[in-house]
Amino acid sequence: MIHSFAVPAFGVKIDSVPGRLNESWFKATKTGVFYGQCSELCGKDHAFMPIAVRVVSDQEFATWVEGAKKKFATNPANSYASAGQAAQ
Repeated sequence: MIHSFAVPAFGVKIDSVPGRLNESWFKATKTGVFYGQCSELCGKDHAFMPIAVRVVSDQEFATWVEGAKKKFATNPANSYASAGQAAQ
């Protein structure tokens, strides 16, 4: 679980508070992969909690959504796909 995180390129830092739902948004102005990291000392693996945000065009996202609908909605065996599979 990520307690708080930052993505410096977006000027975003979010802290979690138990029992509260935090929301934030930003408008990406260019495509690419942007990196951030956990911003809290979580323990021995703190240094191994990177965050990567992939920003794509509206058309690329729409194409991905259509492919994901076909890939995951038509096959019940895929209904429990991992987040990693869904993001590809």
